[in-house]
Amino acid sequence: QVHLVESGGGLVQPGGSLRLSCAVSGITSTSSYYAIGWFRQAPGKEREGVSCISWSDSRTFYADSVKGRFTISKDNAKNTVSLQMNSLKSEDTAVYYCAADRHVQTMCITITYGDSYEAEHWGQGTQVTVSS
Repeated sequence: QVHLVESGGGLVQPGGSLRLSCAVSGITSTSSYYAIGWFRQAPGKEREGVSCISWSDSRTFYADSVKGRFTISKDNAKNTVSLQMNSLKSEDTAVYYCAADRHVQTMCITITYGDSYEAEHWGQGTQVTVSS
């Protein structure tokens, strides 16, 4: 059973940085055909895709809204996926969720359009607030 736990959220000033982590259990082999995606949902708005990484070959994908500011990475030894967020803006304020799905191309390409996706497994979310 795949289980995801996010951490690292908090309050940060505009222009600041924050690093989110997603602890992944249930996916152990580096050859497992899974994607881990980050999504976010701001109050009163629909959930949107942020970034995605392929578990087997670490290909990365980004929505235009975060490209050049956010970096997704995977640590095989710790079985975690991180989202490094730099140059944060007030519009980045949201609850951030990590999700896992076996349809790697479908989920990751969907995320590049900033769209939501009904992934198979979800974490509980972590709040990111960008405010002065």
